[in-house]
Amino acid sequence: MYPFIFGFLLGLILLLWNRYRLKAQLKDILTASPDTEELIGSLPTLTLIKREIVYIQQQYDQQQQELNLKQQILDIAPIAYLRIDEENQLLWCNKQAQSLLQIDRWQPGQIRLLLELVRSYELDQLIEETRQSQTPQVSQWTFYPTNYVPPSHENKNYDKKPLNSSSMALKGFGYPLPQGQVVVFIENQQPLVELSRSRDRALSDLTHELRTPLTSISLVSEWLEHRLQDPERRRANQMLKETRRLINLVEDWLELSQLQENPHQSLSLELVQFNDILLSAWQVVEPMTQQKQINLKRLGLEEVEWFGDRFRLIQVFINLFDNSIKHSPDNSEILVNLSKDQVNQTLEISILDQGTGFSEQDLPHIFNRLYRGDPSRTRQGVDKESLRQGSGLGLAIAQEIIQAHGGTITAKNHPDLGGAWIQILLTKTP
Repeated sequence: MYPFIFGFLLGLILLLWNRYRLKAQLKDILTASPDTEELIGSLPTLTLIKREIVYIQQQYDQQQQELNLKQQILDIAPIAYLRIDEENQLLWCNKQAQSLLQIDRWQPGQIRLLLELVRSYELDQLIEETRQSQTPQVSQWTFYPTNYVPPSHENKNYDKKPLNSSSMALKGFGYPLPQGQVVVFIENQQPLVELSRSRDRALSDLTHELRTPLTSISLVSEWLEHRLQDPERRRANQMLKETRRLINLVEDWLELSQLQENPHQSLSLELVQFNDILLSAWQVVEPMTQQKQINLKRLGLEEVEWFGDRFRLIQVFINLFDNSIKHSPDNSEILVNLSKDQVNQTLEISILDQGTGFSEQDLPHIFNRLYRGDPSRTRQGVDKESLRQGSGLGLAIAQEIIQAHGGTITAKNHPDLGGAWIQILLTKTP
């Protein structure tokens, strides 16, 4: 009898102990939920569990609704959005991305390799750079859809093709995510490009119409200058100078517009000697160099042959030398270095002056039309009356000519010497 009672009591004690321990564990779990601590001990255990399950389900439904809302917003957003996994597979993209990049072989829920859906080296490079650096990246490029047909003389109806078959200017923003994933936002900047072209075209038409009246005013000013006495003659001379400056501005703008519209048609390629080109350009600006006692110092290769437009390349270096001379101190040197990479078939030309260099505010805009740099870059020692005043188009024209040759031109400050440093890179075409 006693062993039975002892065993029964022992079993009851163990049951109560297990129940107490289970209740303590549930208390630890449920304390994260509001108002549950007051109910511990007053409600049955199953009721507390059921209440917590309902609370968790409500939280899950609320988060799921928030997630669906954010995805709906992304889906109708006016900017393209893509999410890429660590293996460069497209996890999800919105409608704008499908339309902009012409992704027509993908459905929500599918996971496909991005390269199979979008053929864009620049987009792949942006994603890879973002993943490798684990920092936000920005890139701009021209996107050519798979059905893009480049303009040609044979394609007479090129201008009549629908919008989805033409190239587009895009700007992408890459952001890294955990586990190697990357999200990319893409802006369609083609409307801005078209607006800029329309503006430039209108201004080119205006400058074209200005040539004739400006020429007439110049002739009248020149006639008056020879028939008047001071002080009226000085005023006629000043009017003549200003009129010629306007004529030069008009001619530069028309030339720049022609280069931009038909870059390759504006070139007459032949085998040229870069030494002759540099010498010819330097001779043009020689009156300026004599006033400031500035010398040209050649470094690197002595003889370099390259295919290019002789007249246009001379024009490039006249503009670059002119800019360097104006911002160089008296009794200084302008360094020109020629180097050639036989493996990559590239030619690099560097021009370095000994001035104060470009300001940080000017550097992003050096090659913009009509941009005038920081006046703190002085032009001491130059007789302004004897020199043609700059139109603000010289460096823009130089950039268009270099790009028409398939090259690039960049402006920076030399890290050691501090002067303005122009670098031109030309690639030999097969």
